[in-house]
Amino acid sequence: MENSKIALVFPGQGSQYVGMGKDLYETFTPARRIFDQADECLGFALSRLCFEGPEDELRETINSQPAIFTTSLAILTTLREQLDQLGKRLVPTVLAGHSLGEYTALVAAGSLSFEDGLQLVRERGRLMKESGDRHPGGMAAVIGLDDEEISTVCQQASAKGIIIPANFNSPGQVVISGEIAALTEAMQLALTMGARRAVRLAISIASHSPLMQQVSDQLGEALNRFNISEAQIPVIANISARAITSVEDIRNELVNQVSRSVLWAQTVLNMGESGVDTFVEVGPGQALTGLIKRVRKDVQAFSVSDAEGIAALLQRL
Repeated sequence: MENSKIALVFPGQGSQYVGMGKDLYETFTPARRIFDQADECLGFALSRLCFEGPEDELRETINSQPAIFTTSLAILTTLREQLDQLGKRLVPTVLAGHSLGEYTALVAAGSLSFEDGLQLVRERGRLMKESGDRHPGGMAAVIGLDDEEISTVCQQASAKGIIIPANFNSPGQVVISGEIAALTEAMQLALTMGARRAVRLAISIASHSPLMQQVSDQLGEALNRFNISEAQIPVIANISARAITSVEDIRNELVNQVSRSVLWAQTVLNMGESGVDTFVEVGPGQALTGLIKRVRKDVQAFSVSDAEGIAALLQRL
């Protein structure tokens, strides 16, 4: 990886699993410090929920968001301190995060403190859960249609309610989001148009759709209570797939990304076009690593999700 241009990327909701971060906590002091700090900041044992579950409680939006955020930063902090001990550094050219992961990226960029980021994602999860309770919605992954076909599907299904493409993840893989009747109609239309699969996701909220507009407004108010600094490393924004560093752009991004589409495939393409040739996913799971490889086959992509992953990456650097 010497002389490589590296992007660090951070996963979003759905990457959580019971047991995540446990080996890090038991092995590395930096990871233990992050998890203990999270427990103290939130006032409950988030670490125990990550390590032991129960799974249904961990999967709840209000819990999964701070859990993934904390685990990702425990990995990153441990990786950085291990490199320091070896006299090495991991210097990313750019950062990005998928949805929730954008908050992790902003902490990594020096724009948010860990404590502020943690409280923000907990609040974001709470607001999204409450919105979902008031206005139930859902999401579904559609495999095998291009972006234009997905847009057509959503336009036709919108006769039944709000429905939009929410996550443009990779060529032929788009997540749609909206009201249940419209979502069901869109899934059926997608299969009729030739989609290989249309799978409902295990989530009762319509993230990255207009149903989250009230959450966007409330987040705008919440952000006034937190300190945001200019990013020291550019972060590729979800809603534009362009690099942002200014406080104004970061605030605008955090307010709007919950109710707008995530342009993940375009994010990866833009990073590649700027010279990035190595992507390192930092956080639980390997979802982004798989997507990146489908978007650009000419780059290297690695995931670091546990102690074994840290050891493997240290050997490459």
